[in-house]
Amino acid sequence: MSDRSPAPGALELVQALVNTVDLESGADALDTAEGRARFGLGEPDLPAARELRESLRVTLLAHAGHPPHRTVTPLGDLLAAAPLVVAVEPADGSAALTPAGTAPLLSRVAAAVAQGLVDGTWMRLKACEAADCHWAYYDRSPAGRGRWCSMQVCGARAKMRRYRAR
Repeated sequence: MSDRSPAPGALELVQALVNTVDLESGADALDTAEGRARFGLGEPDLPAARELRESLRVTLLAHAGHPPHRTVTPLGDLLAAAPLVVAVEPADGSAALTPAGTAPLLSRVAAAVAQGLVDGTWMRLKACEAADCHWAYYDRSPAGRGRWCSMQVCGARAKMRRYRAR
């Protein structure tokens, strides 16, 4: 849906996961082998991946000041189970959180969220206000008050609805 550029760094993974389903048409990229392969998922991983996706969507809606679209497991509860390790590079002493254990997607998402917190980019990853969209987008507006994934589509529809209501 969005005509915006992808989120920076590892947050692109979070954005891509949230955007695997088109709420308007119901098409879900995780239903295809190619869509699952992008995230390293197999058939047995789908329920957990979809639960993570919708928990992320609720969090991104909250970033934009919107109520949840449905009741989900809180993102913090899911990420608490993500195994991460601190990897330290011997050559220069730099450190990074990296996935560990048996839940690679969950751990990669947790590492991306942690990196976004450190970078100050996490709160700018948002979900579109439009109820039939909720597409994830990275808000690059100067004030950080973007409301729609696309001003040309979702923003224009919302403004037209308000205009017609008057």
